[in-house]
Amino acid sequence: FMILPEKLKIGDKIGIISTARKITYEELDVAFKIIESWGLKVELGPNLFEAYHQFSGTLEQRSTDLQTMIDDDSIKAILCARGGYGTVQIIDNVDFSKLKNNPKWIVGYSDVTVLHSHLNKLGIASLHATMPINYKTNVKGSLASLKNSLFGNENNILCGPHPFNKFGKVEAEVVGGNLSILYSLIGSNSDIETDGKILFIEDLDEYLYHIDRMVMNLKRNTKFTKLKGLVVGGMSDMNDNAIPFGKKAEEIILAHTKDYNFPICFGFPAGHLDDNRCIILGGKSVLEVNKNGVSLSQ
Repeated sequence: FMILPEKLKIGDKIGIISTARKITYEELDVAFKIIESWGLKVELGPNLFEAYHQFSGTLEQRSTDLQTMIDDDSIKAILCARGGYGTVQIIDNVDFSKLKNNPKWIVGYSDVTVLHSHLNKLGIASLHATMPINYKTNVKGSLASLKNSLFGNENNILCGPHPFNKFGKVEAEVVGGNLSILYSLIGSNSDIETDGKILFIEDLDEYLYHIDRMVMNLKRNTKFTKLKGLVVGGMSDMNDNAIPFGKKAEEIILAHTKDYNFPICFGFPAGHLDDNRCIILGGKSVLEVNKNGVSLSQ
């Protein structure tokens, strides 16, 4: 049984931190205006604009910001400002026990998949959604999707048909996020459980043979064996070698999953895309894939 944070209301305070790469005020000013236009108040992590090499502060500074936001009862949601790399460095330094009694939405994607995966193991739902650094380039539907989920409104995501789709309708909890991160967490105490669930995956800027390696690893670790459904989001800016791998990312994923008995959809609007819709990870969802397209209702 998953703990779902309460919906936000006008006047609520949300915290912004960065668990990974460094960021500047200028990169976030558009996001501040958008969040405030939703009737929310912005509270910045004390170390948000620190810099330590490529990171937004030292291990201690980044851990402290996340811990502070978790422990502060007045903060109703925590937005990760950006991804990059670094969340896994702090995950074991943070005490999440307070979230069980005072759950709040933790929001982000990409490297923030570390947090989503860890929270899922703890039984706490979270939001896979666009981050403040992206707000200025996001399409309206992407931001509306996040706002709907934060304020507890219905969030139905639709997308068109894809030739590789496998039809079916299932109801289950959604788990997942960035494929590279999920792969890196296998065997750790942040490793996701996929049995009886819908798995969502997306990735950016990977070599095609890496995609093959990662999907093979998920398969060998029985992540697909008892899966209810598979949702494939953006597979953006993939790389190949001088001697081609011979398959696109979507073809690689299909080859390793087509023999299982669950619905699969490709081209879902979530991931490293301007149209990055919000997915409630841990919430009950209905996935329907048919000849007309795909719907994910949450």
